[in-house]
Amino acid sequence: MPLDLDAVRGARVNRSAADHRAATLTTRRSVKKEWQAGWLLRAVTMIDLTTLAGDDTDGRVRRLCGKARRPVRSDLLAALGVPASEVKAAAVCVYHALVPTACEALRGSGIPVAAVSTGFPAGLSPFATRLTEIRESVAAGAEEVDVVITRGSVLRGGWERLYDEVAGFRDACGDAHMKVILGVGELGTLANVKRAAIVAMMAGADFVKTSTGKETVNATLPTGIILARAIRDYFRATGIRVGLKAAGGLKTARDALSWLVLVKEELGDAWMHPHLFRIGASSLLADIERQLEHHVTGRYSAFHRHPMG
Repeated sequence: MPLDLDAVRGARVNRSAADHRAATLTTRRSVKKEWQAGWLLRAVTMIDLTTLAGDDTDGRVRRLCGKARRPVRSDLLAALGVPASEVKAAAVCVYHALVPTACEALRGSGIPVAAVSTGFPAGLSPFATRLTEIRESVAAGAEEVDVVITRGSVLRGGWERLYDEVAGFRDACGDAHMKVILGVGELGTLANVKRAAIVAMMAGADFVKTSTGKETVNATLPTGIILARAIRDYFRATGIRVGLKAAGGLKTARDALSWLVLVKEELGDAWMHPHLFRIGASSLLADIERQLEHHVTGRYSAFHRHPMG
C-alpha cells in the first residue's frame, strides 16, 4: 500500500505500560503438565532452525536439516502419542552460500529454506548489491528471505527512504516470503520500533522480525508487544495478516512459552501457526527437548542427549 506518513509519524508508545504488560504477561497465564508439553511441541513447529556462524560448513548445515526433519526424538514423540510426521521445524535459516546445500538436504520434506540477505547483519552494503543477493538466494532455491533494513533511516526519521528500500526488497523477492529484520535493539526507542514496523508492512513485508541475533539487545517482550500491536492495528485497517518472528536471545523453553502467550493474548489464535509466527533459534530446541523428556520420564537429561543433528 502507499506510504501513509501521518500514520507513521502519529504512532506513539507508552513505555511504562509496555514494560508493565511484559512483566505481568507470564504471571497471568500458567501453562502446566500436558498443556505445557502441547505448547512446547507447537513451539517446535514454529522454529526457524538457524545457523549463522562464520565457520558454518556444508556438513553442519546437513546435520541441521536432519534435525529440522526430526526435531524431537522419536521415543519422546511415541510416549506423547504424537506422530513423528506432525512435528518438524518451520524452516532452516542459513547464509546465502549454503542455500543449495540446505535445499538438497531438505528435498521432499516440505520444509522451506530461508536465506539471510541484504548485507546481513548490518545491512550497509550498496543497495544494488543487496537486491542482487536477494535474487540470487531465490534463484538458488530459497523460499523465504530474511532482509535487513538500514537502521540509520529509522534513526533519522527517513521513512520515505525506508519505505522505498523495503519495497525494492519486496520486488526482488518475487514469490518468496519476505521477513523484514528491524534490529530493534539499535532503533533507540519503542516508538521507532513501531514506526519501522508500520513502514515495513506498508511496503509489503510478510513478516516483521525483531533482530538479527547479532545485536547487544535482541528480542524482548516489550518490543514483542509493540510489534504485535502494530500488526494487529494493521490487520484491522487493511484486513491483511502480517507475521511476527522473534529472533535473538530465545534460549529456553520458558522463553518460547512466554512468546507463545504474548502472541495468543495480543494477536489471537490465528497467529498461533507457523505461517504467522516464527522463532529464530538453534540452542532453544535442545532445552525444549529436555523439558519434553522431563514430562515423559520425570527426569532432566544433559544437553548432549539432544544434539542438533
